[in-house]
Amino acid sequence: KEYFKILLLNTKNLIIAREEVSVGSLNASIVHPREVFAAPIRKSASSVIFFHNHPSGDPSPSEEDIALTRRLMEAGDILGIKVRDHIIIGDGCYFSFKEKGLL
Repeated sequence: KEYFKILLLNTKNLIIAREEVSVGSLNASIVHPREVFAAPIRKSASSVIFFHNHPSGDPSPSEEDIALTRRLMEAGDILGIKVRDHIIIGDGCYFSFKEKGLL
């Protein structure tokens, strides 16, 4: 199954919480910005790191992953919560939107 989780960070970039936002099917995890940012708002996080897995083992982002990341970045900008990275975990490897210059 695909899991979508977030790390909540304080102003010193220390982790203050880890939240599971969604558990999806074998190849999809449906998330909405309202659900994703509920915990960061409630816990006064200053920034977040998103991560989810691809059960297929290939961490390459899908078009949906890219579109979702853009939507979450826009929502974070509006809320004043910086998106530090979105990491997709595969089978022994990962894809970082930040490392690839997509944030």
